[in-house]
Amino acid sequence: MAYVTIDGEKYEKELLDLATKHTTGAGEEKLSKDEVADLFKSASDGQGVTDIEKNTLAYIRKNFVFTEVGAREFDEKFARL
Repeated sequence: MAYVTIDGEKYEKELLDLATKHTTGAGEEKLSKDEVADLFKSASDGQGVTDIEKNTLAYIRKNFVFTEVGAREFDEKFARL
């Protein structure tokens, strides 16, 4: 598992790369409901969501743009972690 440090905090590189991939290129550059599902699927690929993965998801929520439905879906899924 690869990590990246941003402002002294450790985050999971794979999740950040996935969020970046979904917000670059063609399209509206916002995370949609389906892309949010991809993020949470990636985060829960092991024996559960780790603290670093939770922190990475929180970072993504704060620093990336979401569609209205994507934001609502993200918040609901994150509240269940």
